Parts: sequence; structure tokens; C-alpha cells
Amino acid sequence: MDYKKLADMLFPNITKLISDYEETIFPKRNLKEGAKVTRLAPSPTGFIHLGNLYGAFVDERLAHQSEGVFMLRIEDTDEKRKVEGAVETIISSLEYFGVKFDEGAFVDGEIGNYGPYYQSNRKEIYQSVAKHLVEIGRAYPCFCTEEELEELRNKQESAKVNTGYYGEWARDRNLSLEEIQSHLDNNDSFVLRFKSEGKEENTNEVEDSIRGKLVIHENFQDIVILKTNGIPTYHFAHVVDDHLMRVTHVVRGEEWLSTLPIHIEIFNTLNWNPPLYCHTAHMMKMDNGNKRKLSKRKDPELGLGYYMDLGYHPAAVREYLLTILNSNYEEWRIENSDSSTDDFKFTLEKMSTSGALFDLDKLNNISKDVLVKIPVEEIYDFLLQWSKNHKKEITKLLEVNKESILKLFAIGRDGKKPRKDLIYCEQIFEFISYYFDEYFEIVDKYPENIDEEEAKKLLKAYLNTFDYNDDQSQWFDKIREISVENGYAAKPKDYKKNPELYKGHVGDVSVVVRIAVVGRESSPDVWEIQQILGEDKVRERLKKAIM
Repeated sequence: MDYKKLADMLFPNITKLISDYEETIFPKRNLKEGAKVTRLAPSPTGFIHLGNLYGAFVDERLAHQSEGVFMLRIEDTDEKRKVEGAVETIISSLEYFGVKFDEGAFVDGEIGNYGPYYQSNRKEIYQSVAKHLVEIGRAYPCFCTEEELEELRNKQESAKVNTGYYGEWARDRNLSLEEIQSHLDNNDSFVLRFKSEGKEENTNEVEDSIRGKLVIHENFQDIVILKTNGIPTYHFAHVVDDHLMRVTHVVRGEEWLSTLPIHIEIFNTLNWNPPLYCHTAHMMKMDNGNKRKLSKRKDPELGLGYYMDLGYHPAAVREYLLTILNSNYEEWRIENSDSSTDDFKFTLEKMSTSGALFDLDKLNNISKDVLVKIPVEEIYDFLLQWSKNHKKEITKLLEVNKESILKLFAIGRDGKKPRKDLIYCEQIFEFISYYFDEYFEIVDKYPENIDEEEAKKLLKAYLNTFDYNDDQSQWFDKIREISVENGYAAKPKDYKKNPELYKGHVGDVSVVVRIAVVGRESSPDVWEIQQILGEDKVRERLKKAIM
């Protein structure tokens, strides 16, 4: 077979050599020794998920800790899966969570010297490498129709052998130049297949940077590398791109482990050193006592939109993901409570190989810890921006009442044990909604030992003695007086010792006041809340509760 002639028949317009790309267009990067080059390469399907963010944090840490390069490449060669506006969604979502790229695809264009960063614009590059594979006898055209491939599969299943296009089952593997020319003259469509030299019984050892040494079976399938439209499959495109973009580490999910033999064989065939593969564990969750994979269909928390819609602060999500990315992160955080997450030395060796367990409750607890350290002005700005995108009806309220909201956020934040009430924007607004008359509602019931009439009696006494100018001590003294006058113990411990002597205790009476003013039995300090609400608003709520 004259492979050079075959290559020219299939790719008459391709003139560039691989060496042209390697030496002139995409030369080796000028980086310090040990610097890592990583890439995030999502498909524009309209759904970006937690796994993408999980992998992005790994990519970003590897690159930036080593003074390397982190890029965004869009793998958009599958026309059927492309969704309009998906690229913008990917970029804006990652940006929201503080993922910063050094080069690649950006909303307003591409940045970097190793593009195009959209695979759909790199067709000539792939075809140049494909032409080289034909020239060395390691790729060939396959003219099989879908019906013929289905017939082939049925025969293999009947023979109880591995299905696929390989060895004796690879019908077009050894077509003559004349046969190929005849097909081309008939305008028969074809795919380009990689001619594997692997044997299914052979194994290789591959080093995975997370999982260690892996023993994998050789690839023996003649997989498609160029589709009928000349666009590459993932298997081929990522190999070409990772080599020419000088990627050193490929971070991807463990679902790609089964295809690793294909990628290793293509790299070896082209005499290219493969990057270090880092196969991350699946994102898992507990479901009825059992671990299972997070599911796009079952679990809304898999999509990044879930966290953006609710308004989780990116710093909280980043903090949480680091706890499941590296097993020693929480210990480091305890010892470095005020340090930036960027100061943590991330390592691949500390990553789980058995499934990263995602826990929404733990995320919420971490979010409380993170937000309590963020200045209230920043939390207000974050809430305001979130409202503009996700809850426009409250934006004006937030803008008009900024000073009061800042005071509400500040209640109980000072001291050794600050209050940790704030989690995410939806919850934050719900938490302070009592301030706004439009959203105020009585959520909780009075204590069990206080019925409606008794509550009104206590509130009347409170309203009669209420003085907005009282300091906190004077205010509580009046609560205590009202309690004693109405048969309640002045101290909870007195009631505990002799419950038969009292209707309840001062705490019960203060809860009645709290519910009338705030609508809830649990809230930050009522006296401080009243100072922020203002005298008129407090009196109005007390009157309504008494009616």
C-alpha cells in the first residue's frame, strides 16, 4: 500500500506538517521547571455541574501553585449536543465561583497563543495529524454504513465475541487504493479509523497521579478518529490539543478510565509523551443510608445553577470543595483559621479514589463559618447583586434600607462566639425578612404554657411600659417586672426549682414579645432588633398582636 498516496487522496488540501505546528505555531512554553499546564475542557451542552467545578479547582490549584498556566478549552465538536448560549453559561458560571483562567475562551473573545480554543475551529490541525497517521499506515477510511455496522454487531453477539471494529471484523482495514478510489469517485461518505496494533489479552502499566500505578488492557479497537464531516471525536481531538497546547496534567472523571488505553496508544503512535492523567472520583451522596453517584436527573444540587440561584457565596463553595478535594484541608484550616484558601498546599496524593462524598448540610455549616468572617458591607453587596439576577422584586427594598440591613447583619457578630445565622442569599433574605412590613409574618406559636389571651395581656403590659429610649438593661428589667407581676418566675432557674409556683418564667414572656415583634421564637437580640426597626414599627406590631 502506498500510504503517502492514500493520504494525499484523502486530504488533498492539507499541506502543513505536524512539525510546522510543533516548532513554529505552538512551540514549547517558556515556563519555569516544574510549572504545570492544565485545562478545563467542557462541552457546551447547557449544563455545567459540580463535577466541572470540582475538576476546575484541581486544575487551577495545580497550575497556579506551580506558576504554570490554566486554560479553558471548549470541546464543541459534537454538533448534536451543542446548546445555544451554553458557552456563555459555562464561562459566567465558573467566573461566579472565582475560577480564573490564564488563557483560552472568554466571553469577549480568546486570549492566548495556543488557540483557537474552540475545537470546532481547529479542523485543519486535526486533519494534518490525521493525514500523518494515514501516511504511516496507522489510519484508514471506513465506508461502512450504519446498517452494516449493526449487522456486524449482531454477528459478533451471535459468535459471543467482543463487539466493535477490530481485527478480522474490521472490513475496510485492508482496502486497496483502487477500492478506496472507487468509493471516493462514488462520493461514498467515510469515517477515518485509527488502526490499532494492540491485543486484547495484553496489558500496560500507566501512572495515574491520583490513583497511582494502573494496569490497563491494551486498546485493540479501530476507533473512529474523524467523523464523516471531517470533525474529530473526543478521543482524537483531546490528544492532539493536549500535545500542541503543551498540557502537562489532564484532570478528568473516573468515567474516562475505560478509554485510557485508546488515548495512550494514540500518543505512543505519534511518538508524543502523554500528559499525566489524574482521574478524579465520582461525586457521591448518601441516599437512605447508601452511597450513590450524584445524578443530573435526581439531584438538583449537581448543577452549578442550583448554588447560583440560591445565592451561595463562592468563597463558601470553594472552602467546602477543598474539604472534599484534600483529606488534610480541614486540619490545615483549624491551624490557619484566617489564611486564604490559596495558601493551602493542594496535592493530588491527598485526593480520594473511592468517591468524593457531597454533603449539603456540611456545605451550609461551612458557609456559616465563611460568611461570619466576611464584612457585612460585602455580604450586603453580594445579596444586592444576587437579587438583581434572581429576585428582582426585593432589589428596591434592599437599596432603600441599606443602613438598617447592615445593622441587622451586624447583630451578635462581635465577641468570641459570634452568631452564625447567614448561609446563602435566599436564606439570608428570609432571615431578615421580618424587618420589611411587606414580608413580615407570624411564623411561630406562643409557648405552650401561654394561650392567646394570656399573650395579649402580657403584650399590653409590655406596650404600656415600652420606651424606645431604654437601654438594654432597662428594657430587660421591665420584661422581668412584667413577668413577676403576672405570675412568672424572674429567672428560669427559679421556675425549674419550683414549677408549681409559677405560670412559667421570664424567658417565656420574652418569647411572646419576640414573636409579636419578629414573628419567630428564635432570632438575634430583640432589643437590638427593636432599635433597628424603629419605635413606630415596633408599636404598630405590638398593637396588631393585641388586636
